[in-house]
Amino acid sequence: MRYEIKGGSFPVVTCYLENGESMITESGSMVWQTPNVKMETHGGGIGKMFSKALSGESIFQNTFTANGAGMVTFGSSFPGKILPLEIGPGKEMILQKGSFLAAQTSVELSIHFNKKLGAGFFGGEGFIMQRLSGSGMAFAEIDGELIEYQLGAGETLIVDTGNVAGFEVGVSMEIKQVAGLKNKLLGGEGFFNTVLTGPGKVWLQTMPISNVARAISRFIPAKTQ
Repeated sequence: MRYEIKGGSFPVVTCYLENGESMITESGSMVWQTPNVKMETHGGGIGKMFSKALSGESIFQNTFTANGAGMVTFGSSFPGKILPLEIGPGKEMILQKGSFLAAQTSVELSIHFNKKLGAGFFGGEGFIMQRLSGSGMAFAEIDGELIEYQLGAGETLIVDTGNVAGFEVGVSMEIKQVAGLKNKLLGGEGFFNTVLTGPGKVWLQTMPISNVARAISRFIPAKTQ
């Protein structure tokens, strides 16, 4: 499968499919296609649909299959980047929930629970994430600009939780309190940060949609009875 990423602030990824090749995507992500690419909607069993809802996925997914050589294009839902990921043995990836855009059907998308309980109570996106395994190409949505770091063994990076886009499975993640009561109350950075520890690659995003939503909410008048 060949692909091409185009566009600026609102990028798209065009996937060129050979006869019989398929792509899976979240509901509503397709923006254009050739007429010989057929779509089928599926959801799976109750347990699988429940895990999808927990991990921020749409309950239903669409499969696009080419009848002959064809093309299908998927678009991002927020200004940012599209990150191509080559999944394979030893190259599984962990993404924040809602980041998955599309993948070949040989890539498996599943729920991933952070083992550190603090992430569940305070980490926001950090507790329930998405895991990509299997083999093939996958694409993730990044909010804002994409920054990449390669962490060595034992090397750490402190990040605001919403800015964590994803990381390789060798990277561990935990939530730690900001030091000092004055820092917590007056620093404006919240009470908790995410600590990523290598070895492995991490991807950070500069404009999390959750932060944008909070900033906009201050300018929306409260409803009156």
